[in-house]
Amino acid sequence: MKRTVTIPATFISIALGVLIALAGSQGSELYNGVALFALCASVSYLLHWIIFIPSYIYQTEHYFDLTGSISYLCAIGLGFYLNPSMDPRDLLIGVLIVIWAVRLGTFLFSRVKQDGKDGRFTIMKTQFHWHIMTWTLGGLWVFLTMAAGLAAITSNVNIPLGVMAYLGLALWILGFSIEVIADKQKRDFKKQQNKEKEYITSGLWAWSRHPNYFGEITLWAGLTLIALPVLSGWQLVTLISPVFVYVLLTRISGIPMLENRGMKKWGSDPEYIDYLERTPSLLLKKPNK
Repeated sequence: MKRTVTIPATFISIALGVLIALAGSQGSELYNGVALFALCASVSYLLHWIIFIPSYIYQTEHYFDLTGSISYLCAIGLGFYLNPSMDPRDLLIGVLIVIWAVRLGTFLFSRVKQDGKDGRFTIMKTQFHWHIMTWTLGGLWVFLTMAAGLAAITSNVNIPLGVMAYLGLALWILGFSIEVIADKQKRDFKKQQNKEKEYITSGLWAWSRHPNYFGEITLWAGLTLIALPVLSGWQLVTLISPVFVYVLLTRISGIPMLENRGMKKWGSDPEYIDYLERTPSLLLKKPNK
């Protein structure tokens, strides 16, 4: 990727993070005069930049996804540790983020270790400007994804859990379950020795071409509903969280990248084309028998 793209993208991702950190800091608890929300937000960037250094030196991508998960845990841990007024909503949001981060981080780390590589990084990791852009975007990804939840955890407003929180929890459980099941089905499929084709079309993958992404978007929408009642003013900017996840997975690095790779591999396979035509890219739809 050209420097004329990667360098501006790196600075834009930093600037976007700073602006949302400022907005989300309204109504945040303070620590030594600094908004706790902003302190927690900085964790994701700092950790990604620190781990980027040895990753670039040793030309490895093995710790990229793991760094993301650790960033979630550290940011939430800092919020818990420094917040003097934790309430049940804060604890619920924090526990849900921790469960998701631990599950996804271990899954992705074990996958890249078993596969030996992540194809996305083959060329990228050899080019400094492209590599640092990706790690910076990783920091932005962590921050924006949990921004609404983090704003609620660091907020100085305490409101008892209500109907919206329970609806959000139900939505989170649904999305998390779908994501876990879809990931397991695909991993089990790849382990099969005598499979008829190289791409999965069974289980939830018969209902959607990317059911794991549907689950991901759904669970973050649910978590945002839990956070919403204690957000106000400029904090509402953090509601970009589920929107960001949706745009990222459906327009930027998720579905478009995988579908382009799929077309290169199996675009001449009539069965694959038929699968694309009869199966939604994201939403779950019961397949026709």
